[in-house]
Amino acid sequence: MTQTPASPAPVHWKISIDANDPHAQADFWAAALRYEVEDNSALIEKLLGFGALPEELTVEFHGRRAFRDLVAVRHPEDPFEEESGTGLGRRLLFQRVPEEKTGKNRLHLDLHPGEGRREEEVARLEGLGARVLRRVAEQGGEWVVMADPEGNEFCVH
Repeated sequence: MTQTPASPAPVHWKISIDANDPHAQADFWAAALRYEVEDNSALIEKLLGFGALPEELTVEFHGRRAFRDLVAVRHPEDPFEEESGTGLGRRLLFQRVPEEKTGKNRLHLDLHPGEGRREEEVARLEGLGARVLRRVAEQGGEWVVMADPEGNEFCVH
């Protein structure tokens, strides 16, 4: 009898998003998705202690040490590494870039708040700093195209 090799584990991934202010973007998206901002402070303190990370590459964020140019949000029920605070599941990573966003996104998130909750969710997201770009009603469905505080488009279905 020939044994079939076990399927490899799914590939671990994250979506990386360029940002002028990664910490503000992390706060917006954590609130929008009801995710958690990752706490990498234990890892950062360890790297600082080893001299592997210069102090100027860190900031205080939510009362703890954070990387100056990178911050991630993760689903609250997904696993994470205790030692580093890094999520091992659904994550968005915001990385600092010097330039402003230009042009249309090539990738965007579609949010699905549930049947009959679109307008309530749009209002909640506007309260967090998003803005409505347009409302779409087509034969295939209806949705609202929005922009986050840095202009990244996303849709609410």
